Amino acid sequence: MMKYNRDKRLLFTDKAKHIVETLSLEEKVSLMSGTMKFEEVRGAIRKLTKEHYNQFPYPAGGIPEKGVPPMLFCDGPRGVVCGNAKSTCFPVSMLRGAAFDTELEEEIGEAIAKEVLAFGGNLFAGVCINLPYNPGWGRSQETYGEDSFELGEMGAALVRGVQKHGVIACLKHFAFNQMENARFKVDIDCSKRTEREIFLAHFKKCIDAGAASVMSAYNLYKGTMCGHNGYLLNQVLKKEWGFDGFIMSDFMWGVKDTVEAVNGGQNMEMCVTKFFGENLVNAVKEGLVDESKIDDAALRIIRTILAFTEDREKVKMDMVGCKDHIQLALQSAREGITLIKNQDHVLPLDKKTINQIVVFGKLAQSEATGDKGSSQVFPPYVVTPLQGIMNASSDTEVIYYDGDDLNHCRKLAESASAVVFVVGYDFNDEGEFVAPNKEDVYTDAIGGDRRTGLGLHKDDVELLKSIGPVNKNSIAVLIGGSTIMIDEWKDSVNAIIMAYYPGMEGGTALGEIIYGDVNPSGKLPFVIPKKESDLPQVDWDAEHQYYEYFHGYRKLEKEGIEPEVPFGFGLSYTSFTTDKIKAWVTDDVLYACCELKNTGNREGGEVLQLYVGFEQSKVERPVKTLKGFKRVHLQQSEKRQVIVSCPISELAWFNEDKNAFEVEHMEYEVYLGTSSAVKDLLKTTITI
Repeated sequence: MMKYNRDKRLLFTDKAKHIVETLSLEEKVSLMSGTMKFEEVRGAIRKLTKEHYNQFPYPAGGIPEKGVPPMLFCDGPRGVVCGNAKSTCFPVSMLRGAAFDTELEEEIGEAIAKEVLAFGGNLFAGVCINLPYNPGWGRSQETYGEDSFELGEMGAALVRGVQKHGVIACLKHFAFNQMENARFKVDIDCSKRTEREIFLAHFKKCIDAGAASVMSAYNLYKGTMCGHNGYLLNQVLKKEWGFDGFIMSDFMWGVKDTVEAVNGGQNMEMCVTKFFGENLVNAVKEGLVDESKIDDAALRIIRTILAFTEDREKVKMDMVGCKDHIQLALQSAREGITLIKNQDHVLPLDKKTINQIVVFGKLAQSEATGDKGSSQVFPPYVVTPLQGIMNASSDTEVIYYDGDDLNHCRKLAESASAVVFVVGYDFNDEGEFVAPNKEDVYTDAIGGDRRTGLGLHKDDVELLKSIGPVNKNSIAVLIGGSTIMIDEWKDSVNAIIMAYYPGMEGGTALGEIIYGDVNPSGKLPFVIPKKESDLPQVDWDAEHQYYEYFHGYRKLEKEGIEPEVPFGFGLSYTSFTTDKIKAWVTDDVLYACCELKNTGNREGGEVLQLYVGFEQSKVERPVKTLKGFKRVHLQQSEKRQVIVSCPISELAWFNEDKNAFEVEHMEYEVYLGTSSAVKDLLKTTITI
């Protein structure tokens, strides 16, 4: 297996330079744009043709007679968007973040790469690592959680997996893309420290992991479109981080000016030629763009394409949606689905004593795979929550009712052995944004940000509060892409499961967990507050938005606010204890270890989490922040010494006066445990 990393890519620099020297200006510029027709793409996306968006890989550039293949774009991140009823539909990234499993994420990346190759593509634009400043962001489902450290670790794992097999991994959306409704107009601002520590750190980690392409964002940053932003693209990405790959625009509206975009560092206009092409050739001839900018872009594109073409695997279409990949999707759902509440150990349900289950909620019959924007994947089938529950126990009678008539619901619940409510969101509530009857629209999904709040719909709340107390075995299953408020109704049910959008086999995993065939082990990759006002407030239709340094669980901890459910929390059907914490530093790496023991009556998975605190800091720092994690599987009564580590450089803060990161020499608090809550953590200190 080849390593398609930076060192390998740079071996192609001389060959790429030689090719560039043989090209005319027009040929070099031809490499810098998508070759689709605007109306062709728009029509497909709006379902005005028989094809859906990205049904086949979208091409850009390519000069075959000079030995340069085109870039062939495939979208994601929950699988490969190409094809009809073929691709493996993995759970959304947010669920995969809940698994806290970088090894599994790398495997998913490998499977996705093989499907990209089978469709004839060579680039996967599904490494979405934008940070949800507020979980109401419609595309929160496409990313791994609210914490920058975890975003970087999970994103880097996906990059490694995708690029192992000769597919270019493209990061998106660079940067500050955390709003849907206003994404084409909003101008984001923040302090430079916030920029570097909170919003860019995970992008750098993925660049360091070898990501060979980056997609810029629609929004503005400090007054300049991200697709034209010389500070982000030229200064930070290329100069400071040493990025050797190429940058592409977000589709069709990510570039709005020829000269500004190219001088600002943009390398490729996607997925059509509008501002580049002939306009760019003329701009060079008129002296508005120096030809060296074109040479640099051509070199980056050619070098990357050549490096990822050599020795790349040949994959047949029977790899797409194959049994191994579907099994991987199922395993991901099993690991990520999160048990939030389990009062009186109502779960798992006993197949021997539970003879009738009533399932309520319209979403029980839905294909809960996520929104219908650019990330929509078309699998051969989807197991719904209802199907999964029915399949999990053939001896149990399952009655389904949508829940419209509460009196009928009450009668059903009173006579049932258990009640399952499937409630939450779908593509109508959150996802990639569409503004009807406007020109700057390129999907036909509904989506957008959760402008009305983070709670359930009123009819769902009424259903839970009215019918939940009727049955002692009442279980709420939440479908959605990020934080869902539970305070209003949590006492009305005995158990709460966060199912996210669990992919094509999500219903299977849900049924297995409800009946105990699988032990839940997911951990929330976000905090659930008691009040929405505890989170940063966002105007989803803003033209200007300022991002503060603190958000999520770090904001609540800094302000001394108790959350409803802490970051990193998730229950199991077994129990774990931690003991004997130790911490030490060797070769500029912080290590922490403890004894983890399974004290329950069955096997299970646990995620050991490392947090570091900064009480002695001379600058404002979080109370503590995630700096490492490790997923561990233990048999009944098994105990193990588990070590979690992080580089000392991860403890640095960004000094704006010095324009550099620096590590404070002081005493740090080191925490190791099973969630971010103090009660779930062991604590020691270490001096650096």
